[in-house]
Amino acid sequence: MNTTTTPLLVRASDAETLTGDPGGTIALLADSATTGGVITCNRSTFRAGADGVPPHFHTRASELFVVLGGSLQVLVEDRLHVLGQGDVLLVPPRVPHAFGAVPGADADVLFVFTPGMNRFDYYRLLDRVHRGEADPREIGESQARFDNHYVENALWREARTATR
Repeated sequence: MNTTTTPLLVRASDAETLTGDPGGTIALLADSATTGGVITCNRSTFRAGADGVPPHFHTRASELFVVLGGSLQVLVEDRLHVLGQGDVLLVPPRVPHAFGAVPGADADVLFVFTPGMNRFDYYRLLDRVHRGEADPREIGESQARFDNHYVENALWREARTATR
């Protein structure tokens, strides 16, 4: 296990990349186990208009979004935002949020959770669901385990429906 005093280098070419979601990919960069619990980090790409994650919140971690390219539509509480290349957003624990690519634009986003959470198995579960190898109900059943608590939000549902 890494500690906060030991440098960690993750080469993009060495990252596990999940490709089961037709809307994009997830590169698993650093999980809690490899950072001594300091951060969890992944890079996701979304095809134009693709959904990311529906409204949810985390009870323990803050989530940092860094838009590396394209445009990302984000819901934070009850406000919609469009983030562009270079924009940064920090969502503290217990704040509902959701995200997806803006229609007509891809999005390339670096996500950092702090403190770190063991989330790589969550992303692998999503990948298996997209591939038809796991039951979608497993996602709902995993909310407490992965600190990913889903909530309803009419504004997000309407915004994403309008993009179709």
